[in-house]
Amino acid sequence: MKRFAGFAIGVLALCAIVLADNALLINGAGATFPYPIYSKWFDVYHTKNPNFQFNYQSVGSGAGIKQVTEGTVDFGATDGPMNDDQIKAFQEKHNGTGILHFPTVLGAAVPTYNVEGVTGSLNFTPDALAGIFLGKVTKWNDPAITSVNKGVNLPAADILVVHRSDGSGTSYIWTDYLSKISEEWKSKVGKGTSVNWPTGIGGKGNEGVTGSVKTTPNTIGYVELIYAVQNNIPYGAVKNSSGNFVKADLGSVTAAAAGAAKEMPDDFRVSITNAPGKAAYPISSFTWLLIPQKVQDTGKRDAIKGFLSWMLTDGQGSVEALSYAKLPKEVVEKEKKAIKNIQ
Repeated sequence: MKRFAGFAIGVLALCAIVLADNALLINGAGATFPYPIYSKWFDVYHTKNPNFQFNYQSVGSGAGIKQVTEGTVDFGATDGPMNDDQIKAFQEKHNGTGILHFPTVLGAAVPTYNVEGVTGSLNFTPDALAGIFLGKVTKWNDPAITSVNKGVNLPAADILVVHRSDGSGTSYIWTDYLSKISEEWKSKVGKGTSVNWPTGIGGKGNEGVTGSVKTTPNTIGYVELIYAVQNNIPYGAVKNSSGNFVKADLGSVTAAAAGAAKEMPDDFRVSITNAPGKAAYPISSFTWLLIPQKVQDTGKRDAIKGFLSWMLTDGQGSVEALSYAKLPKEVVEKEKKAIKNIQ
C-alpha cells in the first residue's frame, strides 16, 4: 500500500510538472517603473491559474511600445501613454486594429540624490529641478537649493545629473513635469520617453539610475519611488502647484489623481503631473498596460482579460506594500467596462 501511495504521489508530481511546462505563455515587455508590482502580480496569478504563465521583460517604456507595435510580444507596458502618431503606427502595422490603454497603478518619480555629508530629505523647487537638469544649476550649494534647505550643510561640489539612457516612461513623467513648470525646458528639450538631455550621464532602467546614484557621490537622478525605498537612498520633497513641499507617498500620489479620476477620458490617456491640490505630489502618474484590441489567439485573449479583471480587484490589494497607490474606484469601474473591447 505504501509503495502504491508513493507511486501515486510521484505520478501526481510528474503531472504537475507537465502541466506547468504546458502552461500558455503570454509575453510582455516595457516599463521598469511598475516592474516590482508586475513581477509580484504575475507570480501570484500563475499560482492561482497554473494554466497561464506571464513572462514580462523590464526593458523600458520605449522598448515596450516598439515591441507591442511590431507584434513580438502579446502586450506592452508604458508610463507615458502612446501618442497619436504611435497609435497610428500600431494601426498601420495591424490592419487598422487599435491598441488599448489600461491603467494599473499610480506611482511617483522622485528626485533621488547622493550628496556628501547629507543624509536627510532635501526640498526642491520646480525652478531648482529645471535648472539642475538644464545644466544651469551646477553646484550643490547654489542658492536655488540652499534657500529652501535652511540648516543643511550643502557642499560646494559639482552636481552630476543621472538620467535614463533608454526609452523610458519614467523619463516621460519627469520631462512632462519639467515641460509644465519651465518654459525653457518645454522649448529647448520637451517631453518624451527619450529626449536630448542637456547634461548628465545615462543609466539603463530605474535599476541603472538607482545604482549610479547610490554609488557615485554628489549625483542626482529620478527614479520610481519603490526603487528609492528598496535601495534605502534619500529622495526629496518637491514644491507643488499650491506652494507646498510634498514628499511622495501613497497619500500624496492618490491626491494627485483625485481630479483626473472623475474626468478620465475613454482612452485612459491622461497626465497628472503638477496636479492641483495642497497635498498632491507633483510628479505622479498612472502607468498603463498596452493591450491589442484584437488578440488572434483566443486562449491568450481570455488569459489577458482574466488577468485584467483580477488586477482591478484582488490585485489592487498588494500594491501599497510596494509603495504604489491603488487605482481610484472611478477608474476601476471604467476599466472593467473597457475589458469588453478586447476581442
